[in-house]
Amino acid sequence: MALMEKSGGIEGFIHFALHQKAFVSSPRSALMLSYIIGVVIFIETSITALISGAVGKPFCDKYKIPHAKLAFVCDSTSAPIGSLVIINGYGALLLGLITTQILGAGLEVNALELLISSVLYNFYAMSALFVTFIYIWFSLDIGPMKDLIYQKSENYIQVKKGSMYLMILPILLMLVLVFIFLYITGDGDILRGSGSSSIFYTMISVLAFMLVYYVGRGYMNLKEYTTTSFRGAKKLFNVSMILIFAFAIGKVTSDLKTGQYLATLATDNLNVIFLAGMIFLLSSIISFSTGTSWGTFSIMIPVAVPMALAMDANIALVVGAVISGGIFGDHCSPISDTTIISSMAADCEIIEHVRTQLPYALISGAIALSLFLLVSVL
Repeated sequence: MALMEKSGGIEGFIHFALHQKAFVSSPRSALMLSYIIGVVIFIETSITALISGAVGKPFCDKYKIPHAKLAFVCDSTSAPIGSLVIINGYGALLLGLITTQILGAGLEVNALELLISSVLYNFYAMSALFVTFIYIWFSLDIGPMKDLIYQKSENYIQVKKGSMYLMILPILLMLVLVFIFLYITGDGDILRGSGSSSIFYTMISVLAFMLVYYVGRGYMNLKEYTTTSFRGAKKLFNVSMILIFAFAIGKVTSDLKTGQYLATLATDNLNVIFLAGMIFLLSSIISFSTGTSWGTFSIMIPVAVPMALAMDANIALVVGAVISGGIFGDHCSPISDTTIISSMAADCEIIEHVRTQLPYALISGAIALSLFLLVSVL
């Protein structure tokens, strides 16, 4: 992101969007552009938030939009869209967890078909995307969002305007390489590829491409490339430390078997109609407490599937409740990686981002819970 900014690629894209094609002409269209980017770039939640924030931040400064609104859009499109489009790390993790449960229970069910069916019940992700779209389109400020005051970005540096392809080509290459490395690390199966390894190899490859492209074409010299790269990495140091402590908290709660304990409390005298709703709430609490949707999936799917089998419930609906709850809690948690990265990408304080987006997340959560209860009754 720092290299794209320094090269003038982001400025070039902004000039193209503002003048040549006039994609952005108002505060609503400025936020809508970040929303669309967040939906289209579904490969990895951190990348989604970073790109959406990098592109949207200069437009926020132009139209004096508080950066917490941009952080809300970045956060509300990253994890929700990633959990709906399963050709990414989410799909690989969930497929592995579901396969393990199917083999353990001796079920004659196709794991991929069950995963696809479960994603159709990912009501929170769907409602979060819908609520965010409605918020942008109608400018519906509620709660703390109404009291926001615009403050110009302190980290934004005005640079020369370059070609927009200085931004677009690295992003396109990044999207293509993620699929290639997922295919390679999965031994020919994209869904079984390593998401973290693929992202790492992709970033190294894209940085090498940018070195050849930017320096070779004279857009910057080697010293500028090096210092800009370190400046970009330095901005992530505080975020990295927060994430390290967040992951440590998640590991402790996992070792204490907090999820299994909460699940056992719910199984006593529980009507099957309320099973999916209860699983959604439990997953939300665990995800909010640990700050990780992936950890929540790992804790709750081995608990939820046997519960569904024992109570003769819809397994796909219950797994969908786990996915929804994991995304809901992760969306609200101040120690979630997507929350932290979305705040950083939009140049917004983490606590300000959490408190301003919470009312919208709760509305989406209420919609999702209502849908789980309604589908269970039907």
